[in-house]
Amino acid sequence: MIKDVWISISNRQSDDQDEDTLVFDTAGHYYFDNGVGVLSYQESELTGLEGTRTSVMVMPNQVVVDRDGMLTGRMVFREGTKDSYPYNTPYGQMMLGIDTRKIRHNFNENGGDVEIDYITDLAHAYVTKNKFRISVKEMEKANG
Repeated sequence: MIKDVWISISNRQSDDQDEDTLVFDTAGHYYFDNGVGVLSYQESELTGLEGTRTSVMVMPNQVVVDRDGMLTGRMVFREGTKDSYPYNTPYGQMMLGIDTRKIRHNFNENGGDVEIDYITDLAHAYVTKNKFRISVKEMEKANG
């Protein structure tokens, strides 16, 4: 059963010189089936991805983030694994490398939390360290 949920997202990025944190809350949809939590939401002007729909699938051994719209791409996070993915933007396609250091999650029928620590690179050149967190709560519980 698909539920209306409140999604809280925090993404901290740091490079050799700066650290930046983006925090926002948004309404979205969520369902949980056979040990897999799936959530989706519309990006906003705040994230710089307005016109993009993001879906996150949290499975026992990996997390998949799909984006479709202004920015299109799929990122697969597997702890201890490094992968590269084509990322389509309005400015062209880039190869994004993701080295997943750690994944922690606890999802059930009511929502849950996921945290991913990873490093990104473009064309094998280090870009940023990242800590991405998502918390999902049912609407009535988020407001109560």
